[in-house]
Amino acid sequence: MQWHEHFPTFTPLLSAVSSWYTRRDILERFLINLVAWGGIVYLIFLWTFSAPTGFPTGAYINIEEGMSLTKIAETFKQRGVVDNASLFKNVVRVFGDDKHVLAGQYFFSRQENMVWVAMRLISGDFETSAVRVTIPEGSTVVDAGKIILEKVPEFNYRQFIDRAREGYTFPDTYFFRPGQSIEAILSVFENNFRVKIQRAQEVIQKSGHTQDEILIMASLLEKEAATMKDRQQIAGVLWHRIEIGMRLQVDAVFPYILGKNTFELTREDLAVDSPYNTYVYKGLPPGPINNPGLNAILAAATPIKSKYVYFLSDKEGNFHYAVTYAQHLANKAKYID
Repeated sequence: MQWHEHFPTFTPLLSAVSSWYTRRDILERFLINLVAWGGIVYLIFLWTFSAPTGFPTGAYINIEEGMSLTKIAETFKQRGVVDNASLFKNVVRVFGDDKHVLAGQYFFSRQENMVWVAMRLISGDFETSAVRVTIPEGSTVVDAGKIILEKVPEFNYRQFIDRAREGYTFPDTYFFRPGQSIEAILSVFENNFRVKIQRAQEVIQKSGHTQDEILIMASLLEKEAATMKDRQQIAGVLWHRIEIGMRLQVDAVFPYILGKNTFELTREDLAVDSPYNTYVYKGLPPGPINNPGLNAILAAATPIKSKYVYFLSDKEGNFHYAVTYAQHLANKAKYID
């Protein structure tokens, strides 16, 4: 008689016990992993939907044009806006890609979670009020820079005057944000210039002069006269002087060259060697001496043609014109001396 006929095998029992232990191990591992993943999910939840400890309430953070999402995330982590830079990048990508991040200065008036910060980046919610800035007609780039500097916090004045184009920084009312990049500010000026100059394109094309020449002449007229008619009359005189090879002899260039007005000029000033000195060099100056408004541009393109070669203004601001130098001297004796 065989042994196994009297004693049942223990293999199934051992197998069952082994299987039971295996299932228990799996269950334990599952529970351990569940707790671990739960902790991770909880941390992600905290990082994503809760503001980090030490959030920099009241801080301004500037995001520059062309800054990568990685650099932005690192900056926000360093400043305490987010706890995890990698997770923040992924959250931003849920709402848009790197190209949709809007540059500018962001103000954090209160604690915010990662999701809200990401949404602000994509929507351009700077939480800073735009500042109203008015650039008067005839302002130079330096003048415009000083005006913006007074109104807009963290404005880079030096970069602005180095890069803005005289004559193309169109005088108007603008709205700029604190910390707005120079690229963005210059773009606003350039776009406005393109829009406004379209109104004068037809008369510029008919004038026989280039747009640059018209802008230079307009910048002279901006400082010489205030009314449209006077500007057109003076434009006729100045264009005529150029045609006959006569120097323009316009005093308006000296504030640009020397910072002096007409009544402060000396004989030495009139002879200063500058390409903008219309007493020394014939023709138009090499560039605009300020940023003219639309009326001055239109006046430069639509001069009142005449035989007048000379003009002067009296103490009341009225202009008097002459064909000959003798007539001009007579006007000077009558209205000024």
